[in-house]
Amino acid sequence: PESVPPVYDLGYMGTYSDDRQPVLERLLLEPARECPQRRFVVAGPQYPDTIAWPGNVERIEHLPPSAHCAFYNRQRFTLNVTRADMVAMGHSPSVRLFEAAACGTAIVSDAWAGLDTLFTPDEEILIARSGEDVSRWLREIPEERSRRIGEAARQRFLAEHTPAHRAQALHEYFEHVAAQDM
Repeated sequence: PESVPPVYDLGYMGTYSDDRQPVLERLLLEPARECPQRRFVVAGPQYPDTIAWPGNVERIEHLPPSAHCAFYNRQRFTLNVTRADMVAMGHSPSVRLFEAAACGTAIVSDAWAGLDTLFTPDEEILIARSGEDVSRWLREIPEERSRRIGEAARQRFLAEHTPAHRAQALHEYFEHVAAQDM
């Protein structure tokens, strides 16, 4: 099948939250300002009117779940930003991480403990520690490599992280706990 070039270089989907906004600022808005020739998109509700969106950042207020796959497929990279309490806990992935992986979109994520147990850094996911990381990847990683990263994440998702895998792991955990009570 012929692939369609992405519309956006980097996108993000998530409801506004005070704790995620500094990370979104650092990993998406800062690169958008540094790379005015690139296209960015942020989808999600409740963003305050006080945010100064760069001109190359498109805003989408709401996307129904039926439009999520098409949203991810229009991006060269998608950004995963984890809530602060989930980062503090570690090993707490957002459903958006798996949703993007299932779509085969290359993921750029903030760093948190346990992420490297879900996806292999630099092969299945890119872990950004700064806006400079993101800007550099946008400039230096060719579309072919971003597609390979996205496909590797998709294959890992299908092999280990589908809802069926999660349900089986939960079932096995409950069986383990129940066996210890006997």
